[in-house]
Parts: sequence; C-alpha cells; structure tokens
Amino acid sequence: MTENAKEYLAKIQPGAQPPLGLTDPEFVDRFASFAFDEVIHMPLVEGQEPIDDRTRFMAILATLLGCQGLDEFKIMLPAALNVGVSPAEAKEIIYQAVDYLGIGRVMPFLTAANEVYKHRGVALPLEPAATTTMEDRLEKGNAAQIEIFGEGIRASWTKGPEERRPISKWLADNCFGDYYTRKGLTLKEREMVTFCYLAAQGGCEPQLIAHAKGNMNMGNDRLFLYQIVCQCLPYIGYPRSLNALTCIDKAAENA
Repeated sequence: MTENAKEYLAKIQPGAQPPLGLTDPEFVDRFASFAFDEVIHMPLVEGQEPIDDRTRFMAILATLLGCQGLDEFKIMLPAALNVGVSPAEAKEIIYQAVDYLGIGRVMPFLTAANEVYKHRGVALPLEPAATTTMEDRLEKGNAAQIEIFGEGIRASWTKGPEERRPISKWLADNCFGDYYTRKGLTLKEREMVTFCYLAAQGGCEPQLIAHAKGNMNMGNDRLFLYQIVCQCLPYIGYPRSLNALTCIDKAAENA
C-alpha cells in the first residue's frame, strides 16, 4: 500500500484495520492504493478545484446507496462522520434516496446508520428538519423544482397526458416538497447526491442527463461532476462511470 493511502486511511479511520486485510492482503493493498491515493490525488485540469473530504464522502455515501453497497456503506459512514459530514447530513442523504431508490432498497441503510449512530453515541431521533406541511408541500416543492430546472417545470402536474399527472404531482409534493425542502443540505448539495444515486444504480440515463443539467444550473459544473464521478468510480466500476461521463457531456451540450 502506498504511503499516501496509509496516511489517508489513518485520517478517515483512525486505528482501524482494513477489512479483508488478513484474508486478502494483496487485493486490499492495491485497492486502497488506488481508491485512497491515486483517486484522491487525481490530477486537475485548468479550471478545476480539488474536492474537499466532506463533499467526497457525501458523494460516496450517495453512491453506495445507489449501487446497494451496504457492507461498504457501514465502513464509509463512520469515515464520512470523521471528515466532517454531520449525522444530520448523512441522514438527509439516506432519506432523499427513497425518492430515487424506493424504501425497499433504502431501509437496510437507514437501519445500518442507526446502528452506527448508536455506537457513536449520537442521540436519536435527530432534530426535526421538515420545513413544509401537508398543506404547502406542493407549492414549496414546485418552487424548489423551478429553482433547479427553470420555469418550464412550473405546475408540471397540470400538463401532459392526464394519466401521468399523479406522478408529476408526486414529484412536486413528495420528492421535492417532502425532501428537497428539508434542512440539512442545500439544493446544490441535494442535486449532487441525486446525481450520484442515479449514476450508481444505472439504467437511469434520461434522468441522469436531466439531473446533470440541474446540477449545472445550481453551479455544479461539468468539471465538478467529472471529479465526482472519478471519486465514486472505485465503488461503482468503470461501465457506470463512463456512462455518467457521457450523460454529463450530453447535459453540457444543451446547457
């Protein structure tokens, strides 16, 4: 394992021994040298700013939710908390994933997070973070949609085929009104983690292009999204990472 990788692991997981270190030491050394040295210290092109640890680990947590990497999530959540992701921020990443993955795939991660929090002495439940009511969630959710995607999405549930309107309404009041309006993460951060859910699960390229464009509208530009994909590549592999880069480029063409 490279010295840089050893130093980074010591920072994010002080005193911890790498899983599989005794049974698969050669694999662990090579993976850690890649994920925690080469990827962390990726060369930057002109105009790029380095990714900070907090942003990196927010993306990694969202990516592990998207690819259903539960065992790795249990390892990376404490590391995320160690580098500055707050318990509330991590919980918001998990809650919001329900909109893009469904509760069936998110429940094990929520349970795992509660176990990690209990072990670390984090009091549960966390402070309430909702900012909407059942009466105003549609209006405020649509306002968040408009801020991210523009005026074309105003009152979207009143447009298009009638049989699709319930889902269009739920996107506004449930997806955005119930989750995007919550405290804990900014809209810019929420769009970034949404991009990671979609890139990691694959098969969602139309939505990934749309949310790449939403990210760009919020200030997460093409180079930033490229870096996010690079940071998440060790957890989702090359095919989905390359697909994500293609979606970013398609979104940028229409920016």
